[in-house]
Amino acid sequence: MNKLMLTLVASWTLPMFAMVELGTPFTNGMVLQRGMKAPVWGKVVSDRRGGPSAVVVSFAGQKKTVTANPATGAWMVELEPMEASKESRQLKVTEMRKGKTVNEVTVKDVLVGEVWLCSGQSNADCPIWGDNPRYRDGWGSMMLTSVNKPFVRMVKTPFAASIEPNVKYKAEWMKMTPAMYESFKSGKRLPSAMGYYYALELANALDVPIGLIDSSYGGSNIDAWTPRSGYAGLPELEQERNWQMIEPSKWKPENRKGPVNDFNQQPSVRWNGMVAAYVPMACRGFIWYQGCHNAGEYARYASKMHALYNGWSAEFRNPSLKLYFVQLAPWGSVGIANIQMAQAKFAAEEKNAAMVVINDVGNIGDIHPNDKRTVAKRLALHALKRDYGWDFVRDNSPTLKEWRIEGDRFVLSFDDADGWYVYNPKRSMNVGFEVCGTNGVWKAAKIVNLVESKSRDGKIVWNGRLEGDKVIVSADAVKEPVKLRYLHSAPWFGALYNDAGLPLGAFSIDGETGR
Repeated sequence: MNKLMLTLVASWTLPMFAMVELGTPFTNGMVLQRGMKAPVWGKVVSDRRGGPSAVVVSFAGQKKTVTANPATGAWMVELEPMEASKESRQLKVTEMRKGKTVNEVTVKDVLVGEVWLCSGQSNADCPIWGDNPRYRDGWGSMMLTSVNKPFVRMVKTPFAASIEPNVKYKAEWMKMTPAMYESFKSGKRLPSAMGYYYALELANALDVPIGLIDSSYGGSNIDAWTPRSGYAGLPELEQERNWQMIEPSKWKPENRKGPVNDFNQQPSVRWNGMVAAYVPMACRGFIWYQGCHNAGEYARYASKMHALYNGWSAEFRNPSLKLYFVQLAPWGSVGIANIQMAQAKFAAEEKNAAMVVINDVGNIGDIHPNDKRTVAKRLALHALKRDYGWDFVRDNSPTLKEWRIEGDRFVLSFDDADGWYVYNPKRSMNVGFEVCGTNGVWKAAKIVNLVESKSRDGKIVWNGRLEGDKVIVSADAVKEPVKLRYLHSAPWFGALYNDAGLPLGAFSIDGETGR
């Protein structure tokens, strides 16, 4: 065989025993996180008789080299922190054997900016636009056809539940352009409306590339999204930590326990199926909307949110990972206030988390309200304030600081409320407060420190403003009040806002004075 034939045989056969695969996120159009070390990883699949493989990752002037694990072929490098860039660049991964290139993979159109994940159940999954008028954003079609920001990229993770981590699929990065609407018309499921608006808010404010990975699924419990590592140090969640996985073919009705009603709701199965493949991607944090499925176990829900956060933070190797989440909107559930207060409890306890209150944008007849713009706007306020240096932003809803009883009145003081106003269609002073006396009977109460004025015809009217920075509440039928609660009864809608336009969330108190 002559030298030319030997060269041709080598060029034909070499790729057959040497191939380099990249991890799930590393596909055309991706966004890498700025300002952090950015892991890039994958696997060499080859005939190892040729000796160990060196893997060289090249991007934006950086070149990192690592030797693939000789037993598994796995490899990972970390790119040094980079500045944000809208420049379309290539990330090249080259497999080397004995100093020679045997395989090369190129990821095209890579940007550098801010990366976030979006997760939760149906209100997180609810698409920016879809076929079901009851399950899509009300403005979605107009937004899709009028927004053209190709430097914003989004992924809709395929639905999956798995006992073991599923790392085989490849992310499909979609640009935030009118082409997304064409994708919908061709049958493709679009990403989360909440995620879409959140990414758009950040892009408008920061003018840097935004990557948003949507891994959410309707009807899912918090347990399914929690990696097992998150349960460490939480003895009240030992049942979840020690859960024995049951294969789909072996699932039986008697296996149901608590919020776990089927195979797809077992602890960690959604994490394994829809999030684990992105670990340890560099990202700023994740936004979260969940709670309906776990509403019946509100006493344990704050602990479950700690487990969720601890697990994601540990798995993504980021102790500063941010979690901005949505307190449930009212939808007609009698126990809605209990789960809302559990969510608020977690937010108060975790320094890297913050909650948005949306009890003014729900729909009492629909568990899937179609206003996701307001939800995302309030989530973005947290990011702008806490992550991007917008110190002038007001991002917190009011939280109760202290209270006292003066005669037949509760006098309430709040953090994050220098002023107040009431807004509701009926111009009512009864906005969801209730008080009770020693007999334990709850009565509707009114705010009594509203600013009044006279109209042209001499009638007393009010425009919704409160006098001072306190909220003073009383009920005509209760002369000696001992307890107070807010938004614990129908219709559960909030109408009391701080001076930044952020609504007060559900709470309850018991006692003459307190902090």
